Amino acid sequence: MRFDFRSSNDINAERVALFSPAERLGTAKGAGAKRTRHPSVQLLDATMRLAGPHAELLSHAERPWASTTFSGARHTVTLMFSGEEGVAAAREFIATLPEHEFTIRGQLVADAGVNEVTHVMQPTERMVLEADLLVLAEV
Repeated sequence: MRFDFRSSNDINAERVALFSPAERLGTAKGAGAKRTRHPSVQLLDATMRLAGPHAELLSHAERPWASTTFSGARHTVTLMFSGEEGVAAAREFIATLPEHEFTIRGQLVADAGVNEVTHVMQPTERMVLEADLLVLAEV
């Protein structure tokens, strides 16, 4: 499954709003309501919270993954950080992602890291990161 938030026509406002800064920080309407969300959405939410308010989700791809003893999915998340504060937040995200303890019901993030970084200085400073996360189903 792949979502590309830069060019996709199938993304509606409710789905994009899920990853807005207000929603991530719990300040949106109905923020206290309990909902059961798909593990992929929980992972994206946790990743965006870790990235902070300067991050913009550009794309997400999910591919099934399995070994002899484990099964799960490999997620590729592309984020953009703009401006000096955003680039500082991107550097912090790169440093903290590999050791971050994700809490996703029924899932274990076995491996996480940034595998590609593009840093552009003009016309405005921005950094685009591609992160890979291996999520295993807990049995």
